[in-house]
Amino acid sequence: MTTASDQDLHTKSQHGFAPLAIARIRGAQRANQVAIYLIYAAILAFVVFGTIASIKMFHDNQLLYRLFYNLPYALVALTIPITIYDALVVYRYRLNQPSMIAMSIGVSTIILVGGLIFADTVWLGLSCWLGVAFLFKVSFKRFFNFLEVADLPDNDETPETDMVDDSDSTHQ
Repeated sequence: MTTASDQDLHTKSQHGFAPLAIARIRGAQRANQVAIYLIYAAILAFVVFGTIASIKMFHDNQLLYRLFYNLPYALVALTIPITIYDALVVYRYRLNQPSMIAMSIGVSTIILVGGLIFADTVWLGLSCWLGVAFLFKVSFKRFFNFLEVADLPDNDETPETDMVDDSDSTHQ
């Protein structure tokens, strides 16, 4: 079994990031993609069940009303632990400015808790969490684009080619 002390991290690192760190960031990116899919599912559930619940035949259907009203909240609420994990990874590896992370998580938390305590509603607080997941999506995308661009060879250098001087070959 290989231990961390047996591995040479300098030869395998990509631009100062250890392979374990890149794997952890990729895992957080995949978790963030799950959060975004949950957000899309919440929007879809709101639209579909809201449309069906608005049909006169289904006005008295309590199950449909609960699906329309509570399912989107539950789906977005499931993204909160995922985005907090993403925030910790983004902060740990400095993929975004710490003030941006603190503001997005802090404002979303304050609005969510404040809405629960003072206004007895969660819709505004949960809508803030929608933006947090997309903020981290952009952060992860920028990081991996940076790694791809940094691995490309420099395009500023022109390859050296041997040019044949035609004037010398015709006069000899």
